[in-house]
Amino acid sequence: MRAVVQRVSGASVVVDGETVGEIRGRGLCVLVGVTHDDTKEKAERLARKLWTVRLFDGDGDGDGEGGGGEGGAAGPGSEKSCSDLGAPLMVISQFTLYGDARKGRRPTWNAAAPGELAEPLVDEVVARLRSLGARVETGRFGADMKVSLTNDGPFTVLLEV
Repeated sequence: MRAVVQRVSGASVVVDGETVGEIRGRGLCVLVGVTHDDTKEKAERLARKLWTVRLFDGDGDGDGEGGGGEGGAAGPGSEKSCSDLGAPLMVISQFTLYGDARKGRRPTWNAAAPGELAEPLVDEVVARLRSLGARVETGRFGADMKVSLTNDGPFTVLLEV
């Protein structure tokens, strides 16, 4: 599983003119891609990582002034996690994270899992996050979604499990 994680000060997803998910204030917008060999265990691992990874500064205002971490090795804004702050997450499925455009002028999607495998695994990430105490908003699997967000920093990381 692959996730592009963006620290945001707000995010929303609109499908057919209807807002289907929204977070206000600081949180994470997470685009999740699934490949063929992904499992429920990987989905659970990704959820735990998303809930506990430290991407916010010490006071949670996202200004990037915090950080330091162990031995000063951490980057700006890396003292607190969503679990520490009670910050919400917006989780959106995105098969294009496994697109491959190394050859030719069009990407291929061969590495992306088909919907019948991907949808239950994205749902598992969401369910596990909620079981950990997270407030989670979502997009709509397979829909043409309009995602709006304000990237706070900007601060974006790639996670793979």
